[in-house]
Amino acid sequence: MGHLTLNRPEALNALDHDMVVAISAALDRWRDDPDVQLVLLDGAGERGLCAGGDVRGLARQITSGDPESAAIFFRAEYAMNARIAEYAKPVVAIADGVTMGGGIGLAGHAAIRVVTERSKLAMPETRIGFTPDVGGTWLLGRAPGRVGEYLGVTGMTMDASDAIYAGFADHFVPSDRLTSLVDALQTRADPTGPTELVLLFDETAAPSRLEAARPWIDDAFSAPTIGQVIARLRARPEPEAAQTAELMEGLSPTGMAVTLESVRRARDAASVRDVLAQEYGVVMWFVTTQPDLPEGVRAQLIDKDRSPHWQPASIADLPDDLVEIAFGHTPQQALWD
Repeated sequence: MGHLTLNRPEALNALDHDMVVAISAALDRWRDDPDVQLVLLDGAGERGLCAGGDVRGLARQITSGDPESAAIFFRAEYAMNARIAEYAKPVVAIADGVTMGGGIGLAGHAAIRVVTERSKLAMPETRIGFTPDVGGTWLLGRAPGRVGEYLGVTGMTMDASDAIYAGFADHFVPSDRLTSLVDALQTRADPTGPTELVLLFDETAAPSRLEAARPWIDDAFSAPTIGQVIARLRARPEPEAAQTAELMEGLSPTGMAVTLESVRRARDAASVRDVLAQEYGVVMWFVTTQPDLPEGVRAQLIDKDRSPHWQPASIADLPDDLVEIAFGHTPQQALWD
């Protein structure tokens, strides 16, 4: 077993460029090693697998006029995401605790994805004026009904049951069984594969709240535009629908509009690589032209005043051609060059 452990517990194992390079190198090394039959991915500490990428550093790169450094990181990260999705040997990811953003790019594309009662999964990029990436829209686009649009636009957090229902995870294993699971993956020759081994420790997850919320989620998030989504939410009788509308009215209009379209385009994509290429163009549009990302990082993570000044500030002020511009952006270097 090849064993990858993210080891920055003080930063909730947030990804930096050196970690991406090290993970990719290990995967390349093990790919043709006959002694390695599977790969295990987990995180140090008990708080989570990975809180995401270094968005503070990304905001600094944007404000200092250094988009090329951001492009280098994203290209390396997305190539790593594709490696995991296409890996010839089983990758077992243990998404115990917080697994968000870049953490989804690691765990979400693994062949066998384990969650626990401590798991908290999300693509929360719209909370900082950004949009889901790392192949996250590939997963969101394949969630049941309009759950993908809901999760992507709002950045809401999934527990283990929700993650399994939405297609972000496969197995629920209680956290007190993880040590035994890892030992079995390392030492047991039977059953014949890692999926069968995981099933020895798997339990049935509780019913998903997302499944129960499908009537109002599907109704509202099938609307053509963000403004119409909010209008439908306001018209629903469920308290959760009104709460979702209130939440969305505080998020970046640009981030939400682009994310809604991104999930829908990803639904029709042929492969993870195609989705990553689409995300790369949109992400570099945010990095090179949009003020909302550094402002969102400032408001949520640096000053923590929770009062971002979005540009534009309201959904009504979004340009009619915003989505076409965002998806028409061509980075100087295509992702798979």
